[in-house]
Amino acid sequence: MNVDVPCPAVSILLVEDDEKTVSYIEKFFEKSHIRITSACHGAYGQELAESGSWDCIILDRHLPGIDGLTILTHLRAKNIQTPVLFLTTMDGIHDRVRGLRSGGDDYLVKPFALTELSARIESLLRRHKEPLNTTRLVFEDVEIDLLNREVWRAGSKLYIQPQELKLLEYFMRNPFALLSREMLLQAVWEIDFPIHTNLVETHISRLRERLGRHASPLIHTVKGQGYMLRNQ
Repeated sequence: MNVDVPCPAVSILLVEDDEKTVSYIEKFFEKSHIRITSACHGAYGQELAESGSWDCIILDRHLPGIDGLTILTHLRAKNIQTPVLFLTTMDGIHDRVRGLRSGGDDYLVKPFALTELSARIESLLRRHKEPLNTTRLVFEDVEIDLLNREVWRAGSKLYIQPQELKLLEYFMRNPFALLSREMLLQAVWEIDFPIHTNLVETHISRLRERLGRHASPLIHTVKGQGYMLRNQ
């Protein structure tokens, strides 16, 4: 994993009760500039999360003692804004939305690929370092000028409708995150109830056209789950 941070190593807290998963993650990151501290019990994980200075927290939803959602609620109540990535076997839309609305920054469903976990952590670290008053977003060769509401790709200005720009902005604020149709409807159109509409599909199709059908694809469909902004 290549993370653009100076030494000392990035410090990550892993709160996970499955020993195999802990070993799986630790071995993957042992050669990188990532320092993993693990806790297998909810109460101990919460204690470490509140007392330590972490760059990121990987938090299992189901833990002995205190569940991950409760831990996150306590952290946010204490204004601890460390980025949190949930690990869970719960792949329902309601569960994902609930975790994100409680203050989670990303969600990864088990079983998962370590390369995806790595990419999501890198994305969280990058987003967390961005100043709140940033005036531009950049992903690969795409740039959004937030002040002038303009989009550029490879130096060429793109002509994008306001709602398409809002959709692209949401993707670029959440790169490598799996975004369901329901999550996009809520974030971009503020629709948080079941509805039969092709708004998402239509706007993503148009957005792909705007970004260039012959350029490297950035918005990928994850069959049966949603969409993801990634570079391959």
